[in-house]
Amino acid sequence: MTTRHHSPDALDDFAGQRPAWAPAPSGDGSEQCTIEVPLDHARPEGPRITLALSRLRAKDPARRRGVLLALNGGPGGYFGLGRRFPAALARTRLTEAYDLIGFDPRGTGASTPLLGEITPAKAPFDSRLPDADFPLTAEDARIREEGAQRLGGEARRHHNTPNVARDMDLIRRVLGEERISFVGYTYGTYVGAVYGALFPDRLDRCVLDSCVHPDWSWREQFMAQGRANRANVDTWAGWIAERDRTFGLGSTRDAVLGAVEEAARNVAGQSGTALRTLFDGAMGSRSADRARWSELGRLVAELRTGDAAAVTRWLSGERVWPPTETEGTTRCGVLDAVTLEKDWPTDLEVYYADLRRFREQYPYGYGMMRAQPWVGAFRSFTPPERPVPLTGEGLSPGLVVHADGDPTDIYEGGAAMAARLGYRLITVADSGQHEIYALNGNPGVDALVDAYLVDGVVPEDTVCPSTVARPGIPADGAPGGTVGA
Repeated sequence: MTTRHHSPDALDDFAGQRPAWAPAPSGDGSEQCTIEVPLDHARPEGPRITLALSRLRAKDPARRRGVLLALNGGPGGYFGLGRRFPAALARTRLTEAYDLIGFDPRGTGASTPLLGEITPAKAPFDSRLPDADFPLTAEDARIREEGAQRLGGEARRHHNTPNVARDMDLIRRVLGEERISFVGYTYGTYVGAVYGALFPDRLDRCVLDSCVHPDWSWREQFMAQGRANRANVDTWAGWIAERDRTFGLGSTRDAVLGAVEEAARNVAGQSGTALRTLFDGAMGSRSADRARWSELGRLVAELRTGDAAAVTRWLSGERVWPPTETEGTTRCGVLDAVTLEKDWPTDLEVYYADLRRFREQYPYGYGMMRAQPWVGAFRSFTPPERPVPLTGEGLSPGLVVHADGDPTDIYEGGAAMAARLGYRLITVADSGQHEIYALNGNPGVDALVDAYLVDGVVPEDTVCPSTVARPGIPADGAPGGTVGA
């Protein structure tokens, strides 16, 4: 398989569409429309699908620079903003210079859907799954892939990142623009990088926030979440160890981690593996949120010796990620399809060996689950093209924004993406936040990105402080109540 390149002339019929914009029901001044794109960009004469778009016009037509598209979420949604992006970015300076364009990527939201069957899982929800249940995780993946293929069929092959990028370029042409600017978060960072590789002369200003790694498979990307969560837990444990007089969990990082494992065993003994799994999830989510570090210390201290009522009180509100799909009979099938654009191991023993390693090293934040078999082990189709090689050749200067403790997309990926594309890197220090610009209230980041997108000011590599501070509890022996780092 090779990367396919398509003549814009073959898409003239699509580019000539004149969208019928209508006021959005939200009443926020934005507009909505739908356009058609080819299911397979290599066969424009074949089946067509629709894309749902939104637009918020620039406030001052005299200062209008062009259009800016934004994308996050997924692949396949998972709280991606889609058409709601213009409203989310309206409070920034971007409306001074751009028509803000949101869109539901192919297969999602109000665009032509790609559906899969909801298939109940057989493997228990267990962050430290025993070897005996490993085959159940494989069976769950196999059945899920079969259900996705039954409903999605041939269309699944064409729901991939290069086609999302080609859809974006058709949006550009339909809107009559020579170039687009782009803000991408998480999965959207990969879409933006692929767009830049396919259409470097069509990409104007670009910001990639909370990046995937430019060289990793989807499996490697998912597994890196285990390492990211463990790094946050280790950093938290070092902070707790410096405050042993307050928390009583030990005066070294290893001692604190020992207390964590003692709490995990106690929860499992008192309340079973389901709540111990939520405990492991809490270790990941609350260690990423620096403001909850003291709370997490109290949680571990109490659950280390507490009863079942304490376990329930501390963990009843813990959120599972990704959310379980249980309502109805169908779900969005885009996540499955897009992640199959890259190869996965087919030897189940590869997954089982990684599960054993992750159970030992990365149980926090559901890290072990990120190593289990996925639908890619049973892929029902051959991708029509290889992944697009990412390169900075021909690109205008751009920005990467990434928090050093991001538990979803590990910082290593952001640094690698900035180096690959030749973009400036804005690092948010001592932060476990994800998707930062305009969405997480960091004024330093927002000012730098706004100045770049609106005024064209390209910063040097920069470190911005987090807006989520560690608790103000002095370290043991800190003079005069000085707050420890």
